Amino acid sequence: MPLFDYSLLLTGKYHDMLIAGLLLSLQLLAAALVLALPIALVVALLRLSPFAPLRWLGFAYVESIRNIPLLAHMLFWYFGAPELLPEGIKQWLYAGHIEAYSAVIALALYTAAFMAEDIRSGIRAIPSVQFEAGRAMGFSYLATMRRVVLPQALRVTIPPLISQTLSLWKNTSIATVIGVAELMYQAGQVESATFRSFESFAFASAAYLTVSLAITGLATWYHHRYPVRTI
Repeated sequence: MPLFDYSLLLTGKYHDMLIAGLLLSLQLLAAALVLALPIALVVALLRLSPFAPLRWLGFAYVESIRNIPLLAHMLFWYFGAPELLPEGIKQWLYAGHIEAYSAVIALALYTAAFMAEDIRSGIRAIPSVQFEAGRAMGFSYLATMRRVVLPQALRVTIPPLISQTLSLWKNTSIATVIGVAELMYQAGQVESATFRSFESFAFASAAYLTVSLAITGLATWYHHRYPVRTI
């Protein structure tokens, strides 16, 4: 038996399984990110709302989500939440891809709690006179945020959001615990079928590292292309 079987990773059924797992992991990343960003923006605005009940709502979301492990979120959305749905919807979910849906929801809600704090920090970095000027021009609270504050906050918010995207990418691996056939799940399946542990998990590790470095490179490029300005 060769010390390292390259053919296992380059061609054949097991190669296809690993590639399929990588593609599904990337799909989880994309879907969760698309959902997390608008949720994070809404929660950040709630946290900065002039109305106390809305601030407390945003605070409750951030603290309750961030202080529960992602693994618990995964298990809740897969095992617990579907049981609260009407029988027809529950059967439809179980007949489809409930594992992937549950993983995307858990990843999106969990990531949004962290992103919301980054967005809130970016907004608070903008001098308050900018907000006051917008209100003096007759804009509403939301219009002032959208037209005056958020465009300026974007420059300082993008880098930490890219960092959260990196964390989200690595967190997709936790979806394996609920049976999502993502990269780690497929690596485990290949290892069980071939007993080639090193090759299987070397492929998974290299794939995670490659995508992580690409995201890190994007953050570095953005930092040099759009340096944070001192206000």
